[in-house]
Amino acid sequence: MHPLRILLLVLLLVGPCISNGQIIYEVDQGTISINSNAPNEFIRAASKELKGVISTDKKQFVFKVQVSTFEGFNSPLQKEHFHENYMETYKYPEIVFAGKIIEDIDLTQNGKYMVRAKGRLTVHGVSVDRIIYAKVLVKDAVVEVFSEFKVALADHDIKIPRVVNDKLATEIFVVVKSTLVRKQA
Repeated sequence: MHPLRILLLVLLLVGPCISNGQIIYEVDQGTISINSNAPNEFIRAASKELKGVISTDKKQFVFKVQVSTFEGFNSPLQKEHFHENYMETYKYPEIVFAGKIIEDIDLTQNGKYMVRAKGRLTVHGVSVDRIIYAKVLVKDAVVEVFSEFKVALADHDIKIPRVVNDKLATEIFVVVKSTLVRKQA
């Protein structure tokens, strides 16, 4: 199923359930940054267009970002190569992580939590089961999520041409920061 359809399906299914005790949090502000630290080059890019929802009842979530929204890079040519040669943005326009929070936490209660998010990470059209750790801060109906993790290019069938082998890391370091607010019923 297409990742955008998954997000819409989650919203449609959980929307009517809000009155039954289910609370939905939506990303109000979200950023995702990527870093490649290779022997001969450091590459950094970020997107401020992270979208997502968390359902408290079933502890389910969906986060996504359009690949075309990444900015930064060391040069326009590097950005072009990222979109055309590596991520093939025209074929695979989104990165999606959808799944469930493993820990039994109450996002309606203020507190700091360390959680494991278990789900499917889809990058470059390839979905991989992942458990990603995240720090969660809940304060006055606002949920802040912070996570750092690595993504191996080979896991998502992203090829590195031999000519740039020393300029692109085989694992990309990812940082996600998001602020989610309670959806009004």
